[in-house]
Amino acid sequence: MHVAPALPVPSFLSAADGVRLAYREVGEGRPTVLLHGFSSTAVINWIAPGHAAAVAATGRRVILPDLRGHGDSDRSHDPAAYPADVVTDDVFALLDHLGLTDGEFDLGGYSLGGRTSLRAVVRGARPGRLVVAGMGLAGVTHMRGHSFADVFLHVLTDPPPADGTFAPGSAEGRITDFVARIGADRTALRLTLGTAVDTPAADVARVDVPTLVVCGDRDDPADARVLSDVLPRSTFATVKGDHISAANRSDALGAAMAAFLGAG
Repeated sequence: MHVAPALPVPSFLSAADGVRLAYREVGEGRPTVLLHGFSSTAVINWIAPGHAAAVAATGRRVILPDLRGHGDSDRSHDPAAYPADVVTDDVFALLDHLGLTDGEFDLGGYSLGGRTSLRAVVRGARPGRLVVAGMGLAGVTHMRGHSFADVFLHVLTDPPPADGTFAPGSAEGRITDFVARIGADRTALRLTLGTAVDTPAADVARVDVPTLVVCGDRDDPADARVLSDVLPRSTFATVKGDHISAANRSDALGAAMAAFLGAG
């Protein structure tokens, strides 16, 4: 784990509804927007593990927003602030705010961030290159029913066990500990998760952008491989780790992303 540098945290108001969204930047060069995973933040997902620095070292201005309901962005408890697909709307608002137009930037994300990046391209975003990390086809086409999303919904919605704890080492226990440790807002997270919109495989197959699909070798590499096979211009890779450790406890993810993005 790298020591996260103290960075300015500018913000802007989303064009969708005026919600304040925060972001950070690392490096200089070609703009590259990276979206963090569900319940995480830009600092935890990208900056602290060194992934942002690895990508920036290829000559890039890495732009790292905190998603709606997360980190330093607004974490409203008003359901009206969480309409369907609003997290993708926020990607377009960020691109507009930064003045980034077709082909002038690259885009990627981890888990929910990867899913959202891909959905933004399906909806018309035109990055030069795309990274979908920690996500497979099932998570893109059917969010409900995806194992990790279902665990999050269980933890954030259902009453905890009578003793208030989940089994040590269980997915529920690890997620509960993580959410508590970083001070995430459980209500805002639950509302954010409910905004997800599925993308049909046929739409994914029309994404004509060079794409890296990468995930942990103990995550769900089979489903990630299926996603890669559906995308017409994809590269597939795995790094060591499960869904959490591949992102937060290894520098291999950043190295894989840097190699792919730096080749463009």
